[in-house]
Amino acid sequence: MIRTSCWRVCSKPYDTHQLLARLLDGSEFDEYKADYGKTIVCGYGRIDGWAVGIVANNREIVRSAKGEMQVGGVIYSDSADKAARFILNCNQRRIPLVFLQDVTGFMVGTRAEQGGIIKDGAKLVNAVANSIVPKFTIILGNSYGAGNYAMCGKAYDPRFIYAWPTAQIAVMGGAQASKTLLTIRLAALEKQGQQLDEAGRKAMLDEIQKKYDETTTPIHAASRLWVDGIISPTDTRAVISRGIAVASHNDDLPDMKNGVFQV
Repeated sequence: MIRTSCWRVCSKPYDTHQLLARLLDGSEFDEYKADYGKTIVCGYGRIDGWAVGIVANNREIVRSAKGEMQVGGVIYSDSADKAARFILNCNQRRIPLVFLQDVTGFMVGTRAEQGGIIKDGAKLVNAVANSIVPKFTIILGNSYGAGNYAMCGKAYDPRFIYAWPTAQIAVMGGAQASKTLLTIRLAALEKQGQQLDEAGRKAMLDEIQKKYDETTTPIHAASRLWVDGIISPTDTRAVISRGIAVASHNDDLPDMKNGVFQV
């Protein structure tokens, strides 16, 4: 039995390429646009001989081609654009897609919006939603907000979606969500003429965070069918291989209809 603490992948930055080296046959990975959109790693490989297209969040802190520092796990405009184009390529070549989620969401802010995050984010969601090749999703660590959808969450009908014991599935991280909920509660109390001292605020925050953290676990997600099950990291190759083998019996794929793509 693998202890969850041994696989706390979501607790600190890591290089997704190291994970792929242990997942793919012969550690061979043909990366797509390696120097562009580095917070999402895309490329071709094989699992038990089956050709697959990999779309994985990179949790490393990286720099863009323009020298801008980018936080791992966040989807930026360039990474969304790259992933969307890669997904279209896999659909044209009829290659199954494997999504490895460890995502905290899309980049936000004025600078990101001016850089085209809305357009490129919509392009990625369009590509995932209309993809017709078999899709398989593994949640390694974080799976927050719109990032869950963009990386082929349950709503976009992957053939299966499994979670590692380290998965955290929620609208946002526990710390941010708890502070937001605390602000709402304090505002409600102030309207009633009540005030809490610092100790009272801390006690309320701790209570909120404890309840919120209980709802982000993979067990909570599996009990509500947000994921199909929880698997050991060492079983990931076998699970994906079995899924592709089953999907290969149905080669009658419809034409992909994704409308007009903005470039």
